[in-house]
Amino acid sequence: MTRDGTRDGTRGVTAPGLTGPDLSAPVRRLVVEGAHVATVDAHDTEHAGGHVVVDGSRIVAVGPGPAPAWATAGLAPPGSARGSATGSGSGSATPDAAPIPVERVDGRGHLLTPGLVNTHHHLYQWLTRGIAQDSILFDWLVALYPTWARIDEPLVEAGAAAAIAVLARSGCTTVGDHHYVFPAGSGDLLGGIVRAAGTVGVRLHATRGSMDLGRSQGGLPPDFAVETTDVALRASQEAVARFHDPSGDARVQIAIAPCSPFSVTPDLLREAAVLGRQLGVRLHTHGSETVEEDAFCLERFGRTPTQYLEDLGWLGDDVWMAHCVHLDDHAVGRFAATGTGVAHCPSSNGRLAAGIAPIASLLAAGAPVGLGVDGAASNESGQLGTEIRQAVLFGRLRSGADAFSVRQGLRLATIGGARVLGRDADLGSIEVGKLADLALWRVDGVEFAGIADPVAALGLASLPPLARLWVGGDSVVVDGALVHADQGLLAEGAARASAELRARV
Repeated sequence: MTRDGTRDGTRGVTAPGLTGPDLSAPVRRLVVEGAHVATVDAHDTEHAGGHVVVDGSRIVAVGPGPAPAWATAGLAPPGSARGSATGSGSGSATPDAAPIPVERVDGRGHLLTPGLVNTHHHLYQWLTRGIAQDSILFDWLVALYPTWARIDEPLVEAGAAAAIAVLARSGCTTVGDHHYVFPAGSGDLLGGIVRAAGTVGVRLHATRGSMDLGRSQGGLPPDFAVETTDVALRASQEAVARFHDPSGDARVQIAIAPCSPFSVTPDLLREAAVLGRQLGVRLHTHGSETVEEDAFCLERFGRTPTQYLEDLGWLGDDVWMAHCVHLDDHAVGRFAATGTGVAHCPSSNGRLAAGIAPIASLLAAGAPVGLGVDGAASNESGQLGTEIRQAVLFGRLRSGADAFSVRQGLRLATIGGARVLGRDADLGSIEVGKLADLALWRVDGVEFAGIADPVAALGLASLPPLARLWVGGDSVVVDGALVHADQGLLAEGAARASAELRARV
């Protein structure tokens, strides 16, 4: 493990049922053949019975039919620096170049997609599932704030590790998390979340969230659950300095994320936007989630949430907001014109009766949109893969049966989410040069036997079993089981942490 809790690319575990060399080798080649490959590129290219070749952490070949001979022979790609002694691009190895170790995976009966990208979550909430089951958002928050205000570093790490394990087992390779509760004396909460992501082996887009508008000032959270504006800003800057990796293959990135218009002062929102842009990191918050939020902003500020946030510098291509359920036509146009992203969380919005976001309108206008699970306390499933189906069904309920296709749902979960997080140059589609974050779904079981379209298995049917999950070419899930962590131990840890947290209230 590196000092920030992420893996260094080597593996000491050889997963069962694989052919080829020892997977502990840090430099190897992965060849997947025979799968239905949904690339989710700009043209939605698909290859029935196609192949994908990975060298190290990057994709080096994608196409129909079997993999080329150079790939399976362990030779360098044609035209590469190692390709040939003469530079002819023949794919033959140089006299002093040993063949690359090759791991071959039979993808027949499987669907291969990009790894899924989660754009919004509250990982610590894994410890408080099943509470306030019949409440709308504001009542639900009031019920849970007293419990959340008693979290600490060990509890957060235990909850986050279990939540991330569930995300990975549902096809998620990049986890976006919005953590905004930082009780005094609670320890290194962000550090615990970073370690949890490293334990499972996924990428993490963490945020240093904040709340400084307590109930005595007209906000929703109790005063004991908020920080001062200065403390929140200083801690945000420190989080970026400690954890943020701006590189294309980053395992950990940090955004600055004041919680919401009803829990944050205008000063914190304004100054956080300035700070984030000075530091070159992204900005995240909740926006337009409920009619109650709209009423709060109109009464307190005389503006809709979108108007209010724009006044404070919170629209732009470095910003994404969670939910955005109650956007009017003007707001949709402003999101599209400014490139402001949206994290669509259909299950959570349904659980809290918040409404159905105008996703078809946002997409038609050109706004970036990705999928989010949201906190496990408002989406007890915790799975990202199931949100594809939810997004398709919710989108059709709002806009019509022909207004939202399964491939649009898959795009939200992959390249859409990568765009929202600013990572679409390296993540979100299966294309040469991109990082090998890949999900291999089994679609030959009885649940999907005879289905006309493998993508429909993911977007309309039940969630297919996950055969393999790779993050940067690193095997993270095999046949539904974690490679780097013991999911039984993670479950036990989360159960103990949840019981301890409830006992503190």
